Amino acid sequence: MIQNDRANAGQSTMFARIEERLEPTDGLDIRQQDVQFALLLTYITIGWMTVEGTASLLLGWASKSLLLEAFGIDSVIELFSAAVLLWRLRVEAGGTAAFEHVKLVEDRAARLVGYSLYALVAYVVLNSSHGLFIARRITDTHESVWGILIGAVAKVGMPILAAYKLKVAARLNSRALRADAIESITCGYLSIVLMIGLAATRLLGWWWLDSVAALALIPFLIKEAQAAIQGECECAHG
Repeated sequence: MIQNDRANAGQSTMFARIEERLEPTDGLDIRQQDVQFALLLTYITIGWMTVEGTASLLLGWASKSLLLEAFGIDSVIELFSAAVLLWRLRVEAGGTAAFEHVKLVEDRAARLVGYSLYALVAYVVLNSSHGLFIARRITDTHESVWGILIGAVAKVGMPILAAYKLKVAARLNSRALRADAIESITCGYLSIVLMIGLAATRLLGWWWLDSVAALALIPFLIKEAQAAIQGECECAHG
């Protein structure tokens, strides 16, 4: 627990120092500084999701773990979301696009990320139903330690990353960035589900726990997907 707190504090300090370096200075546009910081967060997300998704999928296939495979596919969905967001932010970061064009790109990006949230909803429902009623396959638990380690890293880092995304989304009034932050929050939640599920399967044989817990995300994800697609941004309240 103490190690988790120290790691959490360490990553929070790292992001705070990065943001301090990007704080607006005389002669620089405040919004452009926020866009640059959002770009940095997006690049971190892309790198993180690439490593996390690859490791989770490979370990999931090797151990026949539905939970690890689910976590890997969630990472792929988040990678798509981050790529869409990167496109949106680079349009504005170029500095030559008209306000109307930036707004058009923001709307398109928000809808695409919103649809990716619906894809995540569909995946959670299908995977949980499959895990509860169909598969019930036996996981090779010797891979559980690596899976728990992946979950621990995400549990520490994702909430911090999401908090900074929400903060910048509020300043930019960006639905796309807010929706992407929600996916990071979801990843943090699923990392807890991953760790508990793998530990419960390994120690207690409770194969059903991860599927039930994942279903609790559905109302939250649907609400955020609707807000992203319909343009009902609550960014200022993030």
